Formats: sequence, structure tokens, C-alpha cells
Amino acid sequence: MTASDLSTAARIRDAAIEVFGEQGFSVGVRKIAAAAGVSPGLVNHHFGSKDGLRAACDERVRQLTFDKKTQAATADNPGKGMLAALAEIEEYGPLVGYMVRSLQAGGPLAESLFEHMVSDAEAYLQAGVDAGTIKPSRDHAARARYLMLINLGATMLWIQLHEARGEKIDFGKAMRELTDVLTPPALEMYTQGLLTDPTLLETVLHPESRK
Repeated sequence: MTASDLSTAARIRDAAIEVFGEQGFSVGVRKIAAAAGVSPGLVNHHFGSKDGLRAACDERVRQLTFDKKTQAATADNPGKGMLAALAEIEEYGPLVGYMVRSLQAGGPLAESLFEHMVSDAEAYLQAGVDAGTIKPSRDHAARARYLMLINLGATMLWIQLHEARGEKIDFGKAMRELTDVLTPPALEMYTQGLLTDPTLLETVLHPESRK
């Protein structure tokens, strides 16, 4: 594709991320085309179908999230890196909106997005381990999956409760509010732990010891 084609495709993709996040995946191609300032035919020309467009959006959202997470996990000054990420949290709004709507829609594409996000989490957590900012885990893959379930689950529950009240969600503001509420206790858990006695973990990992 020419440079102008790439620019147009990127504009359509970025518009679609915002429209899907705001309106869900039942929205038609025409609304996405209007948001991008192009014809519906041009959307199909670049992406082939709505599913093709969604796949491109998935890839973009994953890449942006991965880059930000890796940057925070491997910063020379972990505290400063985390604070910088928190200061920009509103910028994640459209990405989070897209992820929430995708997971709410369910189906194979949503499952694929989630599994790819777990794999991405494994990679940026390992980058943090390699950089010495994150502790190693006895089961790296399980930890990554747990963190994704916890983080996405909390976000989706927060959105669901607010939308049930009839509120229109501004995902940028939602991320700021949710982050302000969850970050202090989450950091306490991550840095200091919860249980003073490791017996429960040892029992779960080695059930034969109960006998």
C-alpha cells in the first residue's frame, strides 16, 4: 500500500477503536466510516470485512498496551515509571473501552483477544523480572493470567455497575476514578503481600503434606 493508503487505514482503525469502545460491536461500518471521514467502501477496501477491521483494532490495542506496560515494568526508576504511567491513565480510556466492549461481546474474537493479552502480560512481566523490577514467580504463566483476570474483571464490574445506573461511561474518567481507588491497596498487596504465614500456599502446592 502507498503511504496515503497506510495513513487512511490507520485513521479508520483508530476511529473504529473509539467507536467500538463507545457503542459496542453491534455498530455498523457506516458509523465507523463517518467517524473516520471516509466512505464505507473504503473501510472494506482496507480491511475486507468488519471482522478484519476488528482484528486490526485488536492488534493495535494490544501493541499500545504492551509498549506502555513494558516501559513501566523496565523503567530504571520503577516508582517514577509507575507514577508516569498513572499520570497518563486517561489516555488509556479508548483502549480500555475497546477491550471492555470486546470482552462483553464474547465469542471467539473476544477469547482470542484475551488469550493474546495474557501472552503479552507474560512477556512484559518477564521483561520486568529481567530488569530486576519484578520478583520472579514459581509459575510465571499462571501469575500473568491471574493478574489479567483480576484487572480486567475489576474494570468490567466497575463499568457494569455504573452502566446499570443509566450512566454514560467516559472511559478516560472511569480509568482515573478506578485507578485512584484501586492503586493504593493493589500496591500494598503487590509490595508487602497479605498473609504472614506461608503454610496455606505450601498446603495448596503440596496437598500430600496434609496427610
